[in-house]
Amino acid sequence: MMKESEQRLKTLQEELALRKYSRQTSKTYGNIIQNYLHSNSTPRDFLLKYSNKSNSSIRTAYFALKFFYEIVLKRPLEEDLPLAKKGHKLPSVLSKEEVTLLFEHTLNLKHRFILMFLYYSGMRLSEIVNLQWSDIDMQRETIHIKNAKGNKERVIFLHSSLKKMITEFIPNKEGFVFKSNFGKKYHKRTIEVIVQTAAGKAGMRKKITPHTLRHSFATHLLENGADIRSIQQLLGHANLQTTQIYTHVANKDLVKLGKLL
Repeated sequence: MMKESEQRLKTLQEELALRKYSRQTSKTYGNIIQNYLHSNSTPRDFLLKYSNKSNSSIRTAYFALKFFYEIVLKRPLEEDLPLAKKGHKLPSVLSKEEVTLLFEHTLNLKHRFILMFLYYSGMRLSEIVNLQWSDIDMQRETIHIKNAKGNKERVIFLHSSLKKMITEFIPNKEGFVFKSNFGKKYHKRTIEVIVQTAAGKAGMRKKITPHTLRHSFATHLLENGADIRSIQQLLGHANLQTTQIYTHVANKDLVKLGKLL
């Protein structure tokens, strides 16, 4: 007979699936609630264990508990728990020269194509690994992103540099765009290592991840005069406020101010 805690965890995963939560969120919530059930502590005491972690971690634990109580147990949290403020850490951004260095120091064409795609599309890593050739329209020069965050779809432009790379160097255009020699799609970690390796070869000391190239894509568009709402649509942000963080790292206005001295 299934234990009560196991049954509740099973119900949690079913409710998350019914609401189309992402696989990563479902896994995270599952781990948090499993630890909570094993802790035999109150929600407040459980959250206190996260107090020395990042704002993002404690907020995720809070929302996992809230979902568990309200949806699985069908009752509100018994305690009036405070929600940690959302952090406002600015994203790390590469200069255009640094992006070029990454490309130039990556001699493996498949790896260079991945780097270029991350930058010239601004796609999330989770979207990149699930992209299929049927999602790319070479004639219309568009990319149809079907596995976006929040189960939302969007269409973005296919940059001319990517189109040229595809036309000249990519012979097999079937199935997943980024896949191993065995035909299986790349794992997220594989692409993370490719980015880290490229950064090391280019002599960059700062921490660079696939998301750094997404940040750079958005910032460079903003610096070149793109409308903030257009950038929001390209990135697939549900909230404009999320996109506006790039106004704090774009340097076009800072350069103008510096010239006033």
